[in-house]
Amino acid sequence: MHIKTIQVGELPTNCYVVTDPETKSAAIIDPGDEGHEILAYLAEFELTPRAIFLTHGHYDHTMAVDDIVRVWEIPVYIHKADTTTDTRPDPYLYTIGAETVFYEDGDEIEVGTLTFRVVDTPGHSAGSVCLLVEDCLFTGDTLFRDDCGRMDLPGGDGNLLSESLEKLYKLEDVDEVFPGHMDATTMERERRFNSYLRRSAGL
Repeated sequence: MHIKTIQVGELPTNCYVVTDPETKSAAIIDPGDEGHEILAYLAEFELTPRAIFLTHGHYDHTMAVDDIVRVWEIPVYIHKADTTTDTRPDPYLYTIGAETVFYEDGDEIEVGTLTFRVVDTPGHSAGSVCLLVEDCLFTGDTLFRDDCGRMDLPGGDGNLLSESLEKLYKLEDVDEVFPGHMDATTMERERRFNSYLRRSAGL
């Protein structure tokens, strides 16, 4: 498995292209902006994207979806709780398109020889999820290095976020953690030093 981080947008957001080297099939996680940069990377290495996975519906994680789908007609996976329709635009919700597929806790999606498992982690938003593939966890805005996501935006809930962090603390076989913003980390490190994660786990 190969993981490419492309920082996009003003915030900036970590967009990840996760590739199965055997088949050159790829999953795109949180294409938040600058679709041309993401498409250029795919073209440079002759990768075939098979799916877009959204950890949640906030605009800074979704703005380049249309750019990619115009070139590659691939499904866009998101939790239903973070979606809306084009008659009710909302920067905190993803507008459903024809390619939208809803996923939920425990779902598994194959991309080449890789299997991505969905872990529901509401709190930052109502439909936040993390994605587990092999020993790598993509946490969106639920868990950061030494920090956790905001809970004061529409759809946020501090109690749910605490439950989600406890759930992540207890996840087995997780090594590396790839958040939606800032630097990657490890679960071992966060279990030892992340006060939000530890407090949620009752430590």
